[in-house]
Amino acid sequence: MCRWLAYSGTPVLLGDILYKPAHSLIDQSLHSRMGVETTNGDGFGIGWYGSDAHTPAIVRDTGPAWNNRNLQEIADHVRSPLFFAHVRASTGTAVQQTNCHPFRHGRWMWMHNGAITDFHRLRRDLSLAIDPALYSLLEGSTDSEVMFYLAITLGLDQDAPGAVARMAGLVEGLGREHGVEYPLQMTIAVTDSERLWAFRYSSQGKSRSLFYSTRAATVRELHPDLAFLTGVSAETRLIVSEPLGDLPGVWNELPESSCAVVQPGTDELFTFEPQPV
Repeated sequence: MCRWLAYSGTPVLLGDILYKPAHSLIDQSLHSRMGVETTNGDGFGIGWYGSDAHTPAIVRDTGPAWNNRNLQEIADHVRSPLFFAHVRASTGTAVQQTNCHPFRHGRWMWMHNGAITDFHRLRRDLSLAIDPALYSLLEGSTDSEVMFYLAITLGLDQDAPGAVARMAGLVEGLGREHGVEYPLQMTIAVTDSERLWAFRYSSQGKSRSLFYSTRAATVRELHPDLAFLTGVSAETRLIVSEPLGDLPGVWNELPESSCAVVQPGTDELFTFEPQPV
């Protein structure tokens, strides 16, 4: 499996989030505590929006994140209000750049930790369910990218939670037609540059770990010595595969079968359930 983080809020240097925390994502690429694998060295990717850009920049590589000088260089010089970062542990598909997350389509950005069980058996049927106008845009061979283009096909532009629910319903329906007992395992982050949605779900009801940060004002009260929080807005949030440190009161587990929405104003948390297609 993989580890990822999504940041939304006051523009920050990527390096302040990727490298500086005690259990940063870079540390997790070598020493994951909650993932299926301790090491996530089968590639990495970052994607970010500039202050006036509605389409994200994407940088991906097949090597491990922990010793990539280009990643360090970018992280030390790029400031963004919304970015994704992902370190990969392959579930069987090739280690190649087009299989690294995040994935991009227009203004949308997507990353995933988990797997479609027996994807090799379901790949053809799932791929044929993608809008033919989108099919040629598939570049890699992962289940994650197929899930992304299925969600776009099923209405991501109009209703992001509904599209992801229909995508999950399609995967589960086809999986069970093929005799797969637990077809889907997913923690997903997706954004349109304005809002960020995070999903935690599995067919078995035992999903991979996912956490969201407490509101910045509360964390400042609990830990006034955290320099990173100086000047950060109340709407700043992080969603992560596993906590970036052990400070009490900072991290909250996203409930099983749920969706969180980080957006201007009040954030939301609600139950997530796949919808039949």
